Formats: sequence, structure tokens, C-alpha cells
Amino acid sequence: MKHILKICVVGLILLPMVTRAQETDVKDTPYFSGMPSHRIVEGTDQEFADYKFFNGKDCTTVEGEKHYRVYTLREDGKQSSELQVLRNYSNSIKGMGGTVVFDGVCPGSASCAELAGYRMVVGKVTKGNSELWLEVAAFNEGNDYYLTVVVKQTMKQDVTASDMFETLNRDGHIALYINFDTGKSMVKPESRPIIDQIVQMLKSNPELKISVEGHTDSVGNPKSNKTLSDDRAKAVVGEIVAQGVDANRLSAVGHGQDRPIADNKTEEGRAKNRRVELVKK
Repeated sequence: MKHILKICVVGLILLPMVTRAQETDVKDTPYFSGMPSHRIVEGTDQEFADYKFFNGKDCTTVEGEKHYRVYTLREDGKQSSELQVLRNYSNSIKGMGGTVVFDGVCPGSASCAELAGYRMVVGKVTKGNSELWLEVAAFNEGNDYYLTVVVKQTMKQDVTASDMFETLNRDGHIALYINFDTGKSMVKPESRPIIDQIVQMLKSNPELKISVEGHTDSVGNPKSNKTLSDDRAKAVVGEIVAQGVDANRLSAVGHGQDRPIADNKTEEGRAKNRRVELVKK
């Protein structure tokens, strides 16, 4: 996807310095460059994380490869406006064949949004099976802006039946990243290969019994997270039984957000906590 989404933001009337933050050696994202009048003062790149994009009503959570940049006006830059910053990126999105999901001030009441109260543009570009989301939030009269890009993808996990069995015998449990729609318990098609490997492991080891245990991150209500994780564990068991495994060899339970394996304060940590574990009985 990276070879088709690279684009530069150009053609601006630029704007006067405001901050004196130190410039970093962080480069532009692989998908968008910054405005020529601005420089990067902070940036992070994560192989897999999540971000909540405001869609005009609530937030759409997107998981995948995440890039975050903070831009500030160069000392020799000419002043532009918040509108110019936002229009350049919205025009870039449209030029890539994408759509602007939201353009305006994200209301302070939108508690799901990280930058509630900011003037922003949120856009989405779909190319084949790939989906890119962008949020640009401008402030300080256009002298500064935040850029967040997430290329949607599922948590990559290549695991075989023999790998699972070996890990269960060694550690007694294994964490798997089985994908569901947000707030739902139906197993998504891209996770079928993992289910198939679980079935193969159980059929190859007829004495093995396992507990399927669901876990969530800490976002949302603890009670609803417990219910959701329980429903997801039962859904996985249902998928396994449907392929001919005796239901008496399986049990399902949901722990909700009570047993994190990573820091729920970070996006990457929350992604790791949203998991299904197989536990050897």
C-alpha cells in the first residue's frame, strides 16, 4: 500500500513563528509530508496501535500501522491559517480518491475523541482492501498542528497447530488475536485460519481439553466488557464445535478488562489486551 498512498502537501501561502521547540530527526510519514512552512517537533511510529477518529457523531476506532507527528511553524515561515492547513490535507485526501469524514470543530462533549475541542479534518482513503485514515488538528492560528495516520490492518499472527500445542504444554496458555467487529462477538473472516489451526490441534490431540477465555482492554464499562468478552469466548467455542470437535472438551469464560497483559494507557497496550486465550485444562 505504501507505494500508492505517498503524497506531498504543497502550494501554500505560509505563515510567523510561534514556538521555539527543538526540531527532531523524525521524518514525515510514509503517506503524507508536512507543510513546507512547518517542521516536525515530535513523532512516533507504531507497527500496530489504535486510534479513535471523530466521525461527526461519535468515534470510529481504527487499528493498524500508526504514525503521529507534531508540526510547528519554522522560524522563517510565513503565517498561514488553520483553515489553510486543514484544506491542504482535505484536498490531498480528495485527490487520492478518498472522502472527508469530518471537517469542523470537534465538540468538547465528544469524550471519545482525543482532541475534542480542536478544529480538525478527518479523512479516509480506500484502495482495494486497504484503508487509510487521517486526522489533522490545527491550532494556535495555524502555527501548529497534529497529524495522525492509521493504515487499517489486523494484528498479524502466524501460528500453527503444533506451535499452539507446544506453547500450551510449556506455558499452560497461549494468547491469540482473533478479530471481531467493535462491540460485537461474531468472528471476522480473516480470523478463520486461526480457528482452523485450533481445530487441527484439538483433532490431532484427542485427550486435550481447553478453556477459551476472552479479554478486553479498559475502554468502556467494566460490566459490558465482561459480557462482551464472555460472548466472544463462546463464539470461538461455537466455531470450533461447528468443525466437529466435541463440546465437552471446551469451556468458555470472559474476564473482561480484569487481566491485562500490557499497559492500557497506551494504544499498543490496549491492542495486546484485546485477546482470546487458550488455557490447558
